[in-house]
Amino acid sequence: MSTKKTPLRLQDPFLEREKAQYPEPLPSREFILQLLDREGVPLTVEQLERLLTIHASERELFARRLRAMEREGQIMRNRKNALCLPAKLDLIKARVEGHPDGFGFAIREDGGGDIFLGPREMQRVLHGDRVMVRTVGVDQRGRPEGAIVEILEHVNTRLVARLFQEQGVLFAVAENKRISQDILVAPGQEGGAKPGQVVMVELVKQPSRQAEPIAKVVEIVGNYADPGMEVEIALRKHELP
Repeated sequence: MSTKKTPLRLQDPFLEREKAQYPEPLPSREFILQLLDREGVPLTVEQLERLLTIHASERELFARRLRAMEREGQIMRNRKNALCLPAKLDLIKARVEGHPDGFGFAIREDGGGDIFLGPREMQRVLHGDRVMVRTVGVDQRGRPEGAIVEILEHVNTRLVARLFQEQGVLFAVAENKRISQDILVAPGQEGGAKPGQVVMVELVKQPSRQAEPIAKVVEIVGNYADPGMEVEIALRKHELP
């Protein structure tokens, strides 16, 4: 007498939890991670869909779940666009800590030792961003040195900064000295602010290897020498009311 094999997705140990949360439960994140680990090789989205019996009506929601897992660094895509586990690629999830001199460190989320990031790597990120890094050697001081493989999250959207102008180009310098990159102010987006003033800027383009971050002025805080300006700057740096 033959027995019918239980569909793989019904073997999800977190199925009941998913049923309690969603009318049409998808395979849990944990089960997707277990499956990728068990298979031992990167899988395309289509291969995952076949293994987990994802129906056509579920594909969009399943794709959203996978994108959320990518954003949080649980999975990532390789050069062939297949999904894999960062641990299999020796990747480390970390938060960027900038230094005023232009270099920085990747502060590991697993509590391991900090990883040095040179100025070239720091061109792509700002202090506080979440990244996946790979160690590529040691620096001149014997510290592990890393390369940023993927940016998981840009956390800076608004910054308090001081405006400067050189050769007709308006740019902002963040009051947080751990952000060493100049921030270009988009033409026509100075909001009436003048060089020397303290402003709040909103980033409209994050940094990259090829370009500095770009922002627009959303608030004029005042002149740098105004009484109480240090307090105003501190309040905005820490996003206090």
